[in-house]
Amino acid sequence: MIQPQLCRRTTRSTALSLWALTLCLPAIAMAEFQPLDDGTLSGVTGQAGVTIELETKINIDRLTWIDEGSLNVNNMRLSGHNNTALDNLKLTIDIAGTGEVLEHGFSDVARRADAGLFNTSNADVADALATYSMAGEFGKQFNSGDLVIHLGATDYGNPNSLSDYLQAVDFELEVESITASGSEGTATLFSDVLLQGYVGPTDLVIRNEGGSSKTLSNGNVVSGAELQLDTHFEITNGSLNWDAADVILLFNFAAVGIEGLQIHNRRGDDTLGHFGMASATAKLSKGTGSVSGKEGLSIHNVEFRADIDMPVFKIGQTSIGSVQFTDFAITDTNMLVYGH
Repeated sequence: MIQPQLCRRTTRSTALSLWALTLCLPAIAMAEFQPLDDGTLSGVTGQAGVTIELETKINIDRLTWIDEGSLNVNNMRLSGHNNTALDNLKLTIDIAGTGEVLEHGFSDVARRADAGLFNTSNADVADALATYSMAGEFGKQFNSGDLVIHLGATDYGNPNSLSDYLQAVDFELEVESITASGSEGTATLFSDVLLQGYVGPTDLVIRNEGGSSKTLSNGNVVSGAELQLDTHFEITNGSLNWDAADVILLFNFAAVGIEGLQIHNRRGDDTLGHFGMASATAKLSKGTGSVSGKEGLSIHNVEFRADIDMPVFKIGQTSIGSVQFTDFAITDTNMLVYGH
């Protein structure tokens, strides 16, 4: 307890007043500290985690992979729309306890729906509430030691507006060109790439299962400790020149120009739970090939779902019309990457 007489005002000199004030400070500070008994200590847990509010802009003059030749990504920029800062980003980082429920995916939509802020007559909202509601908590349940990183927004705008929620984080990606170089010269694969859109909830989870392994459907054996990626995003306006390249071994075009590109998930039979956004998931870990016996980076359980619109599709300088994909899905995809 602070003794009043220690802080009694004196009428002597200024120096004596300062000396008395100095005596008061330690007593005042110590008065804020209270001893914790065993009962109080038993309620102290390590569930705080870390939150990072982020604003940034990334510019890379050249990113190069060098082998006998080189593959170059030239003049790449990641920012907000119209070359403003990429902002309004919030990262929450937690190490889970046993059975702990942490933020994941559209769990904040479920929380708002439960509070009556979002209407559950919307099928996506109702699905989020069913998916992420966990006995009074909202998120996904994790195991002890799992590292969970959730990317969302610092400010979602109007708490009753679903569109504000989905468009809270905008981005713009620009790449001048992607080229391959060798002794015979340089070939341009893509050029004048500009993509604008929005980033939805994105999660990175490192599963704490280092001593275990599992066998995939193709026979590859992978570590139980893996990096899991889940993300939702939308491209609202994009353009690029597809000069000469293979993409996922399905398409090989040359002299193609695309304008007004949109990537979303608003059509077809595969929209539930995605809020109109394209989605991608993948798991990465150490793996061993069942046929080759090689060890490398396993990228497995890859899934991509989207609708793709290309309203201006040019070959040469002439548009041949528009191209659309509905319920475009890449599933059941496993890869093992290693050097040779």
